Amino acid sequence: MLPIRYLTIHCAATPEGRDVKAATIDAWDKAKFGQVSYHGIIELDGSYVVGLDDDQKGAHVGGKNTGNIGICYVGGMDKQDKKPKDTRTEAQKKTMARVVRNYMAQHPGLIVRGHRDWPGVAKACPCFDVIPWAASL
Repeated sequence: MLPIRYLTIHCAATPEGRDVKAATIDAWDKAKFGQVSYHGIIELDGSYVVGLDDDQKGAHVGGKNTGNIGICYVGGMDKQDKKPKDTRTEAQKKTMARVVRNYMAQHPGLIVRGHRDWPGVAKACPCFDVIPWAASL
C-alpha cells in the first residue's frame, strides 16, 4: 500500500440527517466488495471511525486504491428528493479538516481529491469541490 500518494474524499450517499453509523457502511461494503472500503468514516456527530489501517488497501476508487487513503462522510444526498448535496455537519467539516491536515503533514506532497475528481468517475461524490477546499487547509 505504501507509499501513500493520494487521499480521496467520499460521501456515503445517504440522506441528509440520517444517522448511519460507520459499522453499517462497513457492512454494506463487505457485502458488495468483500472488504471494508474506507480507512475512515466521519459520522454526523464528527466521530472519526477507523476502518482500515493506513497500510491496508481500500476498495473506494476502482483500480486506483494502491497508495490511496479513502475517507468517507455520512451523508451526501438531499433528504427530500435524494439528489447530491453537500450535507456535512459542522462537526463533520471540523473532523474532516483535522484528518486531512494530519495526513498532509505525515505525507508531504499528498494529492487530495474527491471521488468525482478521478478520471472516468461519473459520480457527484463527495458532493462538494474537494480540490480548492483541500488547498485552503
